[in-house]
Amino acid sequence: MLPAVFNLYRKSLLRGSVFVLGSLYAAFRLADFPHNRATLLLILPALLACIGTWETTRCMQRRWSFYHGGVLLLLYMDIMAIAMILFLLFYPYAQWISSR
Repeated sequence: MLPAVFNLYRKSLLRGSVFVLGSLYAAFRLADFPHNRATLLLILPALLACIGTWETTRCMQRRWSFYHGGVLLLLYMDIMAIAMILFLLFYPYAQWISSR
């Protein structure tokens, strides 16, 4: 029997968080962050982060509890990570923002 992390048919908060945080790390590495290199490969971490957010959303419960509140906090973290990845994706193409 596989643990819930490796079984895609079972819900797992750990799998969703690892997808999102791993894709954020990959986005920072691909964008060469302080230099903000333009690359379309950042679409892959953005898609992986969206899959991780969907995986976290699967763990929501119908009634409110502290577990439900914790899942909501993880969803807010996922949304912030997706926003950072999309910023790294689109910022090099916004010539009007930079003074180059």
